[in-house]
Amino acid sequence: MSPSGAIVPGQPLPSGEREAESAKAPSPEAAARPGLSISDFLSDGSLVRLCDELTRLAGVRVELLDAKGRAIRMSERGWFVEQGEPVPLPDGAMSVPLTVEGRSIGAFAVSAFASDQSDEESRQSLHRVVTLLAATTSELCEHELDLRHRVKEASALYKLSTMLPRATSVDRVLQVALELALDVLELDCGGVVLVPEETEEVSEIRGSTEEDLVLIASKGLSDQWLDDPRPLSKDRLFDRLAIGGELVISENLAEDGRVFEPERLKVEKLGAAIHAGLAFQGRPIGVMRLYSQNPRTFEESDKRVLRSIASQAAVAVQQARLLKLQEDDQRIQRQLALAGDVQRRMLPRFVPAATKDFKNLDIAAKYIPSFELGGDFYDFIGLTGHMGIVVGDVVGKGVAAALLMSAVRASLRAHAQGVYDLDEVISRVNIALCRDTLDNEFATLWYGVLDPVKLRLTYCSAGHEPPMIVRVPEHRAPGLADIDELAVGGMVVGIDRSQRYQRAVYDMHPGDVLIAYTDGVVDTVNFDRQKFGKKRLRACILEILKTNPKATATDITEHIHWSLRQFAGLAPRPDDETIVVMRPWAKT
Repeated sequence: MSPSGAIVPGQPLPSGEREAESAKAPSPEAAARPGLSISDFLSDGSLVRLCDELTRLAGVRVELLDAKGRAIRMSERGWFVEQGEPVPLPDGAMSVPLTVEGRSIGAFAVSAFASDQSDEESRQSLHRVVTLLAATTSELCEHELDLRHRVKEASALYKLSTMLPRATSVDRVLQVALELALDVLELDCGGVVLVPEETEEVSEIRGSTEEDLVLIASKGLSDQWLDDPRPLSKDRLFDRLAIGGELVISENLAEDGRVFEPERLKVEKLGAAIHAGLAFQGRPIGVMRLYSQNPRTFEESDKRVLRSIASQAAVAVQQARLLKLQEDDQRIQRQLALAGDVQRRMLPRFVPAATKDFKNLDIAAKYIPSFELGGDFYDFIGLTGHMGIVVGDVVGKGVAAALLMSAVRASLRAHAQGVYDLDEVISRVNIALCRDTLDNEFATLWYGVLDPVKLRLTYCSAGHEPPMIVRVPEHRAPGLADIDELAVGGMVVGIDRSQRYQRAVYDMHPGDVLIAYTDGVVDTVNFDRQKFGKKRLRACILEILKTNPKATATDITEHIHWSLRQFAGLAPRPDDETIVVMRPWAKT
């Protein structure tokens, strides 16, 4: 309808002509406005010129009328719409309507023929031409309007897609989506509420107020309206239907029987409403509520655009939530990494050096947590020429276990420096732990003190895996009969403050091997869910001592670790693993 060489519309009309509307082509958004008229589709006035040509050929006036019945005419500068009240058609004139989406957008008016001006066949021929012209014009306008709607929808979605990546928070995502929906649908105000994340069924949205919904974004609505917990519809029907997947429309709220307390609408100046649910993979997220200050109709294109915006907004909300969870997880991982570094620094950085007091002791240790933070620990405590060795395991894993481990280690170190008897040290640690922890928080401990001169080992166990001592004979390979376990002590610490502990003494020989470990070693499993167990641990230790009777503490530690990895393969570690090996070589 816009042939080349047309008069550029929108120029001022010559002076002296009647008042005219601007002849410039309407924007695509104009098609969505109420009161659509044929003038919204005209550009250079070709259709008006065609009416003038028909008038010249038929000798009868053929005019194009807008939706209000006003004549559209041509001037030297373009087309214009006559202002004022439309002139009624004279008797005998014919009006052929132009319709788009079932609405009248104008008409062709054909004046009456003079009786002596033409015969009946000519009149019928002109009527058929005008009727066909009206049908063709209506069809073209229908196609153009559909194209405008689709351009509007594509433009809205493109705008939304370009804006949402910059909106990293849920609040910002929904504010962008709300403002875009109001702009594209030419509505006045609105808001977006979210369903609590734990709510998954529509049937749960049944309260008499909206206190179970969270307001996230709004525009153009008063604080009084937003703070009012009363729903817009009876039994919260609008929200429940929208959350259930329906598009809820009220073209005239004042006359809608579903509205609850309609007198509130006058204060807020709300005339029409359209609600769309936000859902992701069938799970309700919230409702986008849009309002017009005056009653209005909503075209299919409006509904299609809103559904698309609501769908995109729901996906963006879910994405923003996932990004937030990812950021939270990354922050937690950074904090755990820092905490893990602090925990590792609490473990001995080096085994006791070959000082004057301990030059005959060969000691090695290995600690492998199953998570960033673990509950195992080991320690070496210098006690006026004696060597204290501690291996412990607190219940659980992660942050809680790490904190409890720190408390146990600090308590044991504090008491070990001032108390001589090992059983009394463990007893005091037990009392302190019972005082500061819950019933389900406890720890296992093995604490031994070695006299490096006499090679006398005094020890006390608190429910811990008993360490092994392997005696290596000089003239034969060691066997199972050469392995002793150090199990004397009592129950775990942190449960019964009245528990009493026993200590025991074991005289070591040069070349003996002490292996202390936590239950994560023997509880290591393979893909067949078989445990490594004590039997394999003994066999592993005897294997390296048969092969290399003079194996160092480091050799033995690494061999045990290698055997565990060979047994478990890529199976995940169920628990922390701690190994401490000590081997005295000669008395000094």
